[in-house]
Amino acid sequence: MARAWISLTLVIAFSGCEVQKNAPANENVAVVPAINEAQQAPPAAPIPPANTAPSPDTIKPGEPGGLPDDRTPIDEGNIGPKSGQGAGQVLQRFGGLLEQRRLADARRLWSDGGKASGLTEAEFVAAYDKYAQIHSEVGRPGATEGAAGSIYVDIPFRLYGTLRTGKPFNLVGPVTLRRVNDVPGSTAEQRRWHIYRSGLKPRP
Repeated sequence: MARAWISLTLVIAFSGCEVQKNAPANENVAVVPAINEAQQAPPAAPIPPANTAPSPDTIKPGEPGGLPDDRTPIDEGNIGPKSGQGAGQVLQRFGGLLEQRRLADARRLWSDGGKASGLTEAEFVAAYDKYAQIHSEVGRPGATEGAAGSIYVDIPFRLYGTLRTGKPFNLVGPVTLRRVNDVPGSTAEQRRWHIYRSGLKPRP
């Protein structure tokens, strides 16, 4: 009677399990539990999305990290050298000189023979030498304003490209240009637009 009770207990304990086919009727036969849907392994975790941050090369005006999207048509007529658009041309030249690695020439487009940059020529060259590739975009100049015998204008500006480490960079902000007004005693060089102040900051 004891053996019959043990056999009955095994049958109850392994109800819902499958016995290997053609196995001999023996108490020592290994029993493999049946796997139903509830016991299946959970699905693999979803793969996290790749970094979708835009490349600086693809950022357009109006998009995060780009220049303002000013849709006002720009005057295509003659650009006076004393106008705000004339200042924009100076800033465009500055970006071109950086791209060409003519860094000392780029510094001379700052006021006071480059001193307004706050860097010596050697420091200026070293500061920009960390960039492997430099590109620039110039936005629409703002309104010119006069103060203390000088004229000022703010222009949206963007520098982007790659560092020598291979990482991208993107700098955006207003750049202020200044020229001395047509006052007695001013020189031709002083009456030209020069970079006076930079508000460039890293942007995503």
